Amino acid sequence: MPNATVTAAGMRLMKLLVGRPPQAISELIRMAGVTRTAVAEQLDELVAAGLVERQTQRLSGRGRPRHLYRATNTAISLLFTGRQQLLVPAIWQALREFGGEALCGKVLKRVSGLLADHYRPGVTAKKPAQRLQQLIGLLTAEGGLAEAVQTDEDRVVLYKRSCPFLSMADPQRSVCQIDLEMIGEVVGKPVRQVACRHEGDPCCAFEIVDD
Repeated sequence: MPNATVTAAGMRLMKLLVGRPPQAISELIRMAGVTRTAVAEQLDELVAAGLVERQTQRLSGRGRPRHLYRATNTAISLLFTGRQQLLVPAIWQALREFGGEALCGKVLKRVSGLLADHYRPGVTAKKPAQRLQQLIGLLTAEGGLAEAVQTDEDRVVLYKRSCPFLSMADPQRSVCQIDLEMIGEVVGKPVRQVACRHEGDPCCAFEIVDD
């Protein structure tokens, strides 16, 4: 999610756009009950944050084109994160009730494998530590906050300061296992988790297991 601060006024405008067809600025002025200048400033803020998308509509004849605005999926995710925190743990609970730990294990393995398949083409180095560095680059390019730190023991530790799965966490920390297995598959060596956000650490951290 883009790293931007949204004002209360911008949030109200974003809620007017969610679930509606693209709106012209005149329609937003009518719904919001504020001035054109205020709406324009708020829209610029939301577009910059990646929460609203601006489209150009060409009119027939010689009339000037007009801009239409729609909320992005990022805006919907931002507004309804709380629902995700209820839904995903409920899905994990249902999987355990119907299929037990064996089914959950298969699901975790498959999901981590699919994620590894997504990142593997961009990781071409031979050495595991270098592959880990390349993976960090891919995570960062996708908007994640990830960095590598080399320890005194000459180990490379991956610090994931942001977690795209935070709203999906369940009491068994299944999503942590997905991360762990995905990283291991991509770097080509087993990986262990040395810090966990859910245990009070500032972020999750992973390092390659020595032979």
